[in-house]
Amino acid sequence: MFSGIVEGMGTVVSIVKDQENVHLTLSCDFTQELKVDQSLSHNGVCLTVVRKEGNLYTVTAIMETLIKTNLGLLTVGEKVNLERSMRLDGRLDGHIVQGHVDQTAVCEAVIESEGSWYYTFKYVFDLEKARQGYMTVEKGSVTVNGVSLTVVNSQKDSFQVAIIPYTFEHTNFHAIKPGSVINLEFDIIGKYLSRLAEYK
Repeated sequence: MFSGIVEGMGTVVSIVKDQENVHLTLSCDFTQELKVDQSLSHNGVCLTVVRKEGNLYTVTAIMETLIKTNLGLLTVGEKVNLERSMRLDGRLDGHIVQGHVDQTAVCEAVIESEGSWYYTFKYVFDLEKARQGYMTVEKGSVTVNGVSLTVVNSQKDSFQVAIIPYTFEHTNFHAIKPGSVINLEFDIIGKYLSRLAEYK
């Protein structure tokens, strides 16, 4: 379980294909604090640390993950948003994030607005999924590349988020441009409420 508050960015050092799996090796500022078998969010995807060596660690992404997320598009040198699992005795500064990416979305536009930025993202709309809570709502929560954000201008198949300078600098939002593919996780509370409504 995560909160969507990115701790830092990791740098992809190597990408090794192993049958249908991909082993990603990264470096980050807190590698020494990681443990093998620990959960770590990578652009919003919960992955398990399988190896540590010096300042590097390795995680494995299976085919299902590669299909549903942007991890299969990563290249060596690319920055990845990282967050360790949430502590139960800490504050929930973002919102409840599972680390289970629902689908990808594409950046449609980036507009600078007096020191902040508005990003527009478009995703494939599925009515049946929307009925199950896979949608955005105005002023609701959404996770983009592992970052907990507030939705503005919620549409059927798109939404916007406003990014402040701190988030722009300390996450990989500074690298997101029109055409960039991002990971999207809809709010788990909305999913549960939608499912409960089916039993009324």
